[in-house]
Amino acid sequence: MGFWDIFRTRNRYNEKNIVGFLSFAVMSLFATVDIITGILGKELVHSDTIFNSFVIVTLGAFGIAEAGAIFAAKQEAKP
Repeated sequence: MGFWDIFRTRNRYNEKNIVGFLSFAVMSLFATVDIITGILGKELVHSDTIFNSFVIVTLGAFGIAEAGAIFAAKQEAKP
């Protein structure tokens, strides 16, 4: 499978889950760095807007993926 194959309609990867996981990983890294700097007695200066954006992207990506799975299951269940 080549790189461009992941952008086709039929592939083995769920892009929404990949984006959601990467966004969650960035949020986790951010939280870890914030805790470490707090332990060291330094304040981590950050913008709440950026963190909240990652929260929205994570929830949106996983929500869309889950909704797609639910609707696909309903379509298969119809006679």
